[in-house]
Amino acid sequence: MCQAKCELNIEQEKNIKWEENMEQEENMEQEEKLELIRLGIGILLYLVVLLLNFSPVIELAFFGLSYLLIGGEVVLKAFLNLQRGKVFDENFLMTLATIGAFAIQEYPEAVAVMLFYQIGEFFEDKAVNRSRRSIKALLDIRPDFANLQKGEELIRVSPEEVAVGEVIMIKPGEKVPLDGIIIKGQSLMDTAVLTGESVPRRVEIGDEILSGFINTSGVISMKVTREFGESTVAKILNLVENAGHKKAPTENFITKFARYYTPAVVAVALVLAVIPPLIIPGALFSDWLYRALVFLVVSCPCALVISIPLGFFGGIGCASQNGILVKGSNYLEALNHVNSVVFDKTGTLTKGVFKVTDLVPAEGFTREQLLEAAALAEVYSTHPIAKSILEAYSFEANKKIISKERIDLYEEMAGLGVKVVVEGKTIYAGNRKLLAQVGITLDKPEVFGTVVHVIIDSEYAGYLLISDEVKEDSASAIAGLKQMGIRRLVMLSGDDKDVAAHVAGELKLAEVYAELLPHEKVVKTEEIYATKGKGKLVFVGDGINDAPVLARADVGVAMGGLGSDAAIEAADVVIMTDEPSKLVTAIKIAKRTRSIVWQNIIIALGVKGIVLVLGAGGVATLWAAVFADVGVAVIAILNALRVLNTRVMEITS
Repeated sequence: MCQAKCELNIEQEKNIKWEENMEQEENMEQEEKLELIRLGIGILLYLVVLLLNFSPVIELAFFGLSYLLIGGEVVLKAFLNLQRGKVFDENFLMTLATIGAFAIQEYPEAVAVMLFYQIGEFFEDKAVNRSRRSIKALLDIRPDFANLQKGEELIRVSPEEVAVGEVIMIKPGEKVPLDGIIIKGQSLMDTAVLTGESVPRRVEIGDEILSGFINTSGVISMKVTREFGESTVAKILNLVENAGHKKAPTENFITKFARYYTPAVVAVALVLAVIPPLIIPGALFSDWLYRALVFLVVSCPCALVISIPLGFFGGIGCASQNGILVKGSNYLEALNHVNSVVFDKTGTLTKGVFKVTDLVPAEGFTREQLLEAAALAEVYSTHPIAKSILEAYSFEANKKIISKERIDLYEEMAGLGVKVVVEGKTIYAGNRKLLAQVGITLDKPEVFGTVVHVIIDSEYAGYLLISDEVKEDSASAIAGLKQMGIRRLVMLSGDDKDVAAHVAGELKLAEVYAELLPHEKVVKTEEIYATKGKGKLVFVGDGINDAPVLARADVGVAMGGLGSDAAIEAADVVIMTDEPSKLVTAIKIAKRTRSIVWQNIIIALGVKGIVLVLGAGGVATLWAAVFADVGVAVIAILNALRVLNTRVMEITS
């Protein structure tokens, strides 16, 4: 009964949302139809009066009626804005210019200006709505429900109702509603929404999966590890929705610029209409008023005010499509000026997962004997290195698990290693100090990584090399940043100097600092920051101890896939795929966004400037003024949409 009721409630909510969306869509379509009908009648009246000969009174009546049908909405908005104290907006400018044209009996041009302005606004709205739909599609990852397992029952509930530790089932075709670990089944996951990767990811028991993934094949059960408010999908929705609140310097500049630019041009237009007829012999007031009207139409800065924020929002959307979350357009713009990048090593340039990378048995022992002895010694340990040895044994022995019942004695030797007695054999596993403790002398192996020595019945059996592997794309990330002209690349690590130097050498990093405690990383970053010059410093990290450094950098970049929550919260940019090379992609998106934004600024100001000069000289007409305003605005908006439509291959090439 409860299940049926819960499912009914969710279905009702979904139906209500669907009905609301449908109603909104229908209302918008209805408004568009009415607007087109109104414009159509206005155009028809306009053409009739142009093509046929009427008396001046009837002609004025037809033009006036046509004007009201086409531009009445604009006039009404201008009047309402005047009451609110909002004077210098596009509605006021268009109303003033067209009424002025009527005053000097330029009826056809007055109606034409309003007509083309309205047509431009119509296409402008279409372009902006297209952008909104594209962004909305990016955010269409919120799950509608979760299949909660209660004993033998399967109850469909809202994701907000599921608690940490509860088990949910995800069927093929369903979105993963919460973060969790698979406890039953295996499947292929479409991760494109979060990571931008088109290839499905295979997951099985023990794997962590994130909310927002889409299950494409098998039925799986997972234990929830985060409540919905803390889940990956909730954080992404919050980040992308709030990204627009942090404006880039270019956006702030244009907003301030428009605040002073429009009134200044209106003042110039007033001077242009009044002064020349008073001081120039034979100058007609109507001619100079016409020139002033051209000035008024051109002065509207809507091309800049609309297209520039849209360009940055498109850049943020493009980054999201590529698995990169940028928390504000100010950070996107800052990525254009990076000259120093500081990397944490473990979990950022390396995988952050310890793995047995080599087995070196001593004479008289096999690799299998060495690995089994080490696994027996480490069976009770919870250390990450012990876990890596047990995983290596399980893999080599076809998922065979060490039986703890074989252990007769287990003893931890602080600072040295462990000692176990197995079926009468004494096994030691530990570091070089352990060798000295049991009386074995051995030269230090010339290897990079953590070495675990194994001794069986006082006889040296060999050693295991435990290493943290370098990520596959770390080298290409470093090479890509160098190609972009970033002059300083630094690696910080808490690891041993030899290990850090080996990783730095493999990645061709010249500057590396090792054996650093968390607070020392902050100090070292401060030193680098002090010498970076005018450029921006980026810090890339993943661990909880990286949060202070992420917050201190000009742009903090966190690895979001395996990274800690604290690092993600402190960061300005989150890379959902854990790939360092995505930093190169993010910078390329930032540069492309800036390029398109500046194209819009140059096009808009350039065309407006030319028409303003030509209008003042009496060359440009109101038709040219309409193009300089509305036409340029449409061009700029369509150009801004190119950022959102940027393909991955365009960015990576």
